[in-house]
Amino acid sequence: MAAGWKLDGKGALRNARGEPLKVEFLLVSPAFERIVLPYIRNLRRIGIQASVRTVDSAQYERRVKNFDFDIIVAGWGESLSPGNEQRNYWGSKAADRPGSRNYAGIRNEAVDELINEIIFAKTRDDLVAATRALDRVLMWNHYVVPTWHITYERTARWNRFGKPAKIPDFSVGFPDIWWWDEAKAAKIKGGER
Repeated sequence: MAAGWKLDGKGALRNARGEPLKVEFLLVSPAFERIVLPYIRNLRRIGIQASVRTVDSAQYERRVKNFDFDIIVAGWGESLSPGNEQRNYWGSKAADRPGSRNYAGIRNEAVDELINEIIFAKTRDDLVAATRALDRVLMWNHYVVPTWHITYERTARWNRFGKPAKIPDFSVGFPDIWWWDEAKAAKIKGGER
C-alpha cells in the first residue's frame, strides 16, 4: 500500500493508472507447480494476479541468465564455511552481471559489508556472527520468500553398500565414506533386497 497500490472494489491491487499488480512465475519444469500454485492462490487472496509460465530448459537458462523474469524457484547451496560465493548470490556488483545468482538484483551496502565480514573473518566465531547478521539483513529486506525445506537427503539405491555407524551431521556421506559390501551385493544377486 505504501508503494501506491490500492485494492479496487473487486479485490485486485491497482496502481494510480488503474493497472493491476501482475507477476509471472517462470518455471523449468511442471514439477514445481506443486510449490507455486498454492502460493499463487494466496497471492490472489491479497489482490495480486499471478500466473505460471513453464518453458524448456534452454529458454529458462537464457531468461534466468539475463534476469528476464518476475519470479523463479531457486536455491542457493551453502556450506558450513560460507565465503566468496556470497558475492555472487547477494553482492551489489553481481546485481546486473548476466549469469550471476543475485536473482533479486540486490544492491545494498550493508549486505556488501557483511559479505566482506564473512570472507575475511579471522575466527569461526566471527564467521558465524557475520553469517547470522547477513541472514537477518536478507530476511528483513524480504528479497526471497522461503517456500520449502527438507531436513534429509533423498537417495535411491540397492542395498549393496556398507557405511559407518555414525555419518556426518549434514550429509549421507555417499559415495565418499561408503564402501562396497560383497555380502550385501551377493544377497541382491540372489534375489534378496
